[in-house]
Amino acid sequence: MSEDVKGKIYDIQGFSVHDGPGIRTTVFLKGCPLRCPWCHSPESQEFYPQLSWIAMRCLGTEACEKRCIKACPKGALALTHSCENSEEVEKIQKVHVNWDLCDNCGACAKGCYPKALFISGEDYSVDDMIKRVSKDADFYRKSGGGVTISGGEPLSQPQFTLELLKKLKAKDINTALDTTGYAKWEVVESVLPYVDLFLLDLKHMDSKRHFDMVCVPNKLIHENARKIAASGGKFQIRIPVIPQFNDDEDNISRTAAFCKELGDAVEQVQLLPYHNLGIAKYARISDKKVMEAVPPCPKKMERLKILVEEYGIKVIIN
Repeated sequence: MSEDVKGKIYDIQGFSVHDGPGIRTTVFLKGCPLRCPWCHSPESQEFYPQLSWIAMRCLGTEACEKRCIKACPKGALALTHSCENSEEVEKIQKVHVNWDLCDNCGACAKGCYPKALFISGEDYSVDDMIKRVSKDADFYRKSGGGVTISGGEPLSQPQFTLELLKKLKAKDINTALDTTGYAKWEVVESVLPYVDLFLLDLKHMDSKRHFDMVCVPNKLIHENARKIAASGGKFQIRIPVIPQFNDDEDNISRTAAFCKELGDAVEQVQLLPYHNLGIAKYARISDKKVMEAVPPCPKKMERLKILVEEYGIKVIIN
């Protein structure tokens, strides 16, 4: 029964206009087999709930010390003098998380009134999610929108994703699946009848380069894309433009040729210039150093757009 199927969700965004046509609600599932170092939602990567900490919300008061710090059974939290104000007179106290000790139990988050500490990842049943997204049904109908299931990688939670898609289609709600394409074909094939649009990432055409950067090869992704196209599926192809990884004209040209191979299945290609908004999010969940790069300039993005358009493909820079 669908009410017994649970999905681990880390975010739900209403009024989304970049995840498919019209006004949409985007449901973000936790867990992803890829490890893209530019990921703008690093809290999506692991399959388990994770503690997150937002410094600007942290009050760092004695009352907080009694609630969140003393609540931690592992002793992973402490008050520290983290920075100074503009006059360099008064030091500001903030909670510091020792990520090596933290086991994501969430005890500290329960006592954090300003929600500086919180858990990313909550279980929802399919029916609970249908109730939530149905609240926006009027916006879907009037704008030609619907619901997008994203991640992480939603196909890594295959049963929940399939059951949710089935119930959305039963309610005549347009569906989009934002996917890396890295899943067994049997899983992809099971959702095909219930997906109106696939938002598919293509990161690099060279499989070794792909593996070296994101920890999986690209062969399965490309095979699935061809099979989806042959089965009548529709795509918006997304190409993240990452400096010193896939932004050279040879790779973009090869990617465009692959999109051309998929034929009428590709409705458009989106070029997504690298941005560094994910850096602050990494600091919320670990001390790990992450990729930093200079975003590609508008002129370069325009050159790449023209290059893809030469293959007769509709292209936007998103």
